[in-house]
Amino acid sequence: MTDQDQRRVTLTRDSMGRYTVRNDRGGSITTSSGTDELSPVELLLAGIAGCTAVDVDTVTSRRAEPESFEIEVTADKVKGEHGNHLKDIEVTFRVRFPDDEGGEAARTILPSLVRRSHEEFCTVSRTIMLGAEVTSRLE
Repeated sequence: MTDQDQRRVTLTRDSMGRYTVRNDRGGSITTSSGTDELSPVELLLAGIAGCTAVDVDTVTSRRAEPESFEIEVTADKVKGEHGNHLKDIEVTFRVRFPDDEGGEAARTILPSLVRRSHEEFCTVSRTIMLGAEVTSRLE
């Protein structure tokens, strides 16, 4: 048996190639292709970064407020026999804590949190790694 907690977003067309995605709580983000806005592929990478950031930041910040906290996610977009997709996704953490007792405690648990986020907590990267069936329906 698995626990299910359905998530949903709705995309609406604003103009040719520009769309707004909204969640049920009222949050929104605009996406497009070929403009300065985040593309759908970049939103996927942002999803990985945001998901793992929550995992790591929530626990380390209980010990010390980070002096800097940045996560970079890179991937190669390829066109191959399986269609367009990303490969070689890499998540790089750049996190600095103060030089005090709390900072040392945060630094000590950081490697374990990064590993656990990757291996079990981050729903976005775990879904990509495990693969999820995506179906389309026309109404």
